[in-house]
Amino acid sequence: MGHLLMVESWVGSMSTLLPAGIRDGGHRFSFLTRDLGHYLRGKPATHPLLDAANIVTAETNDEATLVRYVRNLHEVLGFDGVLSSCDYYLPNVAAIAADLGLPGPSREAVAAACHKHRTRTLCRAAGVPGPAFAVAESPDESARAARHLGYPLVVKPVDLCGGMYVRRVDDEEELRAAVERITGFPVNARGQVRAPQILLEECLDGPEFSVETVTVRGRTTVVGVTDKRLTGAPAFIEAGHMFPAALGPGEQAAVSAVARSAIAALGLDDTVAHTEIKWTADGPRLIEVNPRPAGNRITELVRRVTGIDLAAVHAEVAAGGIPDLTPRPTGTGSAAIAFAVADRAGVLTAISGAEPWAGDPRVVEHTLAEPGTRVRIATDNNTYLGHVMVVDERPGTAGALASGLIDDLAVAVSS
Repeated sequence: MGHLLMVESWVGSMSTLLPAGIRDGGHRFSFLTRDLGHYLRGKPATHPLLDAANIVTAETNDEATLVRYVRNLHEVLGFDGVLSSCDYYLPNVAAIAADLGLPGPSREAVAAACHKHRTRTLCRAAGVPGPAFAVAESPDESARAARHLGYPLVVKPVDLCGGMYVRRVDDEEELRAAVERITGFPVNARGQVRAPQILLEECLDGPEFSVETVTVRGRTTVVGVTDKRLTGAPAFIEAGHMFPAALGPGEQAAVSAVARSAIAALGLDDTVAHTEIKWTADGPRLIEVNPRPAGNRITELVRRVTGIDLAAVHAEVAAGGIPDLTPRPTGTGSAAIAFAVADRAGVLTAISGAEPWAGDPRVVEHTLAEPGTRVRIATDNNTYLGHVMVVDERPGTAGALASGLIDDLAVAVSS
């Protein structure tokens, strides 16, 4: 049994799934955060993060200070690995691992994956197929780059997550508005000063997929491919996922090859990764590489179909182990999740239409916001009104089932 140090966490599903995966893998963890209240506001007292062997409060936003602090902490508590589910702290985690001689990817590789413009540059140099792109740091520089690339474009911050401030723009007026929104958010939700760069990309048309991989000792294993349903244009909001994606063998191999190439180009090793790819008229094109397990409960879809718990695998890899990635029969051919996405602002008065879910054996998980919830129009993946997860013994069917259940809901919002 290993003792892992968890440095911060997302507050969504991974704040539950990762502690459970650590425990299910036979490990224990200590939790290090700069603000424990960030995780407990509005949460029950039995939050899984409170199951930590130790809870320590220290500054986690200053890497040099954090590394020195953990070095001293390690002498007292003794860690076998260090990990996080939160992208904003993955470079710090890698720096700690290197300092203590613990397993994990290099800080340089993780930082490159967590900064989208660096991912683009390294992957283009390695020949990984992706969109044409440019990097800018001001509205005027963005406008010049856009004129060179041509519209439509996708504009995004280089260091935010969950689709925050990612927009399609069709002209210079929309571009300036998008850039103003990004530059008007100079500090992220964890109090970290953001990078000034803005990424402009050729707008790729086609369905989107993610490749779930595990890289250990230089070898990357593709656990499977997930399909993604997007909504909310000109934003790119994830409205649902199905695992495995309904792809033929050739398409799955091509998508997987792009993910492998991107991971190699970044130099990532000893990590779980979630790589997003679009299938265009010219074949698969890289969107981004996330050097941690997928969010939005995709890991639960994978587990229900394959028996492989990627949260537990993340813990095992961090502890220096070689995880068993052999799929096991589960009786489930496909699993899917769909999200209720708000299209108007106000106060939620009721959600109806979910009454039959409790008696539907296909529905394995669901949650909906309570009346009285303040609702804002969804612009990213952080504002869902709820979700439903379904399983089916047939491959390729769960996605339509889940989205159909969400589409049948009636959402009442008062202004």
